[in-house]
Amino acid sequence: MAIDPTDYAVLSQAFVAAAREMGGKLIRAGYSTILREAKDGSTGIIDRKGRVVAQSELIPMHLGSMGAVLEPCLQLYPIETLEEGDFLINNDPYHGGQHLQDIFIFTPVFFEGEIVGFTASVAHHVDIGGAELGLNMAAKEVYQEGVRIPPTRYNLKRDWHGGSFQRLLAANFRAPDQTLGDLNAQFAANAIGSLRLQQLCAKYGAAVVMEAMDELMNYSERRIRAAIKDVPDGVYVGEDWLDDSYPGGAPLLIRAKLTVTGDALSVDFEGTAEQVEGNINCPISSTISSAVCCVKAVLTSPDIPLNDGVTRVFEIKAPYGSILNPHPPAAVRARTMSANRAWSAVMKALAQVAPDAVIAGGADTTTAFCLTHRSGDKVSIFIEPLGGGFGATSRQDGCDAIDAAMSNCANTPIEAIDAGFDFFRIRSYKLEPDSFGAGRFRGGAGFSRRFEILKEGVGFGIYSDHYVLSAQGLDGGQPGQPGFCRVIRGDEVFNLPSKGSFTLLPGDFLEVGFPGGAGYGPPEERSRALIEQDIEDGLQTV
Repeated sequence: MAIDPTDYAVLSQAFVAAAREMGGKLIRAGYSTILREAKDGSTGIIDRKGRVVAQSELIPMHLGSMGAVLEPCLQLYPIETLEEGDFLINNDPYHGGQHLQDIFIFTPVFFEGEIVGFTASVAHHVDIGGAELGLNMAAKEVYQEGVRIPPTRYNLKRDWHGGSFQRLLAANFRAPDQTLGDLNAQFAANAIGSLRLQQLCAKYGAAVVMEAMDELMNYSERRIRAAIKDVPDGVYVGEDWLDDSYPGGAPLLIRAKLTVTGDALSVDFEGTAEQVEGNINCPISSTISSAVCCVKAVLTSPDIPLNDGVTRVFEIKAPYGSILNPHPPAAVRARTMSANRAWSAVMKALAQVAPDAVIAGGADTTTAFCLTHRSGDKVSIFIEPLGGGFGATSRQDGCDAIDAAMSNCANTPIEAIDAGFDFFRIRSYKLEPDSFGAGRFRGGAGFSRRFEILKEGVGFGIYSDHYVLSAQGLDGGQPGQPGFCRVIRGDEVFNLPSKGSFTLLPGDFLEVGFPGGAGYGPPEERSRALIEQDIEDGLQTV
């Protein structure tokens, strides 16, 4: 049937609004600081065929992958077998998932006895078990990284709320109240999204609602294809490098080949480094998200909903056994390292066809650092993902102190950290002068945090990059400054690598520096007024 244009206009925006409302509910109900403050989670509306219709604009890494996570669930549990109260859950990196910390929950939405779609949520969970408290930087297999939940069906009434599945998970977590609290936030988010879909069905009819879902995806596909059609046919190659996979290791190449043919675009990561023993391997779902999000950001408008209509336009491939498509049981906890480099490699390829729309290197590394403490049977885990300075563009300076493009997490306020953790104190949090790459437009400034350790038995873990190879500029712009990590213990200074663990003592000062963004264009073309403003602001020294 042909949907009324007015009904479609209302419904298409209602889907997006429902996904955003779900995102707000997820964040407000979050228990951990990484969800409640850093907003490391996402939500979405999915149709009955498992195709993403609308998503909240939270974590780009999650965008474009929700359908891939749901697909193996529906293969095992087709919609005709699902009952009211059921939910599907999956965090398996080798069955559509990303890393184990991202647990996806899908709730079927029933209207008059028929499934009309699904609501979906994902959150990064601080504690899901595993071999070590906090970050297990020594992990070589996914089994060491936490509880692996394959695509599975459970029932909320029977298996949660004190049921067998909830008790099974709680028995494997060191801080069960925190993780179960965040899982309950996901159920709450899915519930409000389900209610909104049911209200739309009651008002417009289920058939009209499902027709509007189809049309919204088709609309996104048409917009994306029209944008790609403006790009000259051809093959464009971009490369970027990871510092290493372990301290002192060799750099690792990420290579992206973009092929444009008419209104279709493919990305092939052939030539990329092989998978490694460490935990920076990136599941294919995260690789696909990185490539799709980069192309969409550069070539299209932000008003295009990112749904199945977008992802169906692209063909994304990475060699099996490479760092961007590892075979099991490779560890994948720090997959953002490689995913961000995939984003950067695609960005460099696009610079050949859209130089005014791309971004110079910078903030394309997520630095995740973790401080842990155990006192008796009480466990405290603080973890936060942060970025650095964003790269400059042909039109403006890079943004100072912002998370990486594929992470997009918010800054956790110092007050919230102080209120929740008593075994350390943050002594400074500042932008670092001269940390950006110069250019006609400068990169964004990097920043640093200084922690004072207050108690015995504090553990520290970190994964980061751009400690050896700085973010590179474009069109003559200079590279940003690298990141750093060091411990000051009395008169001694311990310079720590970008990936690893360290035991801290009371009185230690831990300093973590986040890399600066690279510049765009020759530095000698920069406006003197802008230079003087940076000096006045303390971002640049004389």
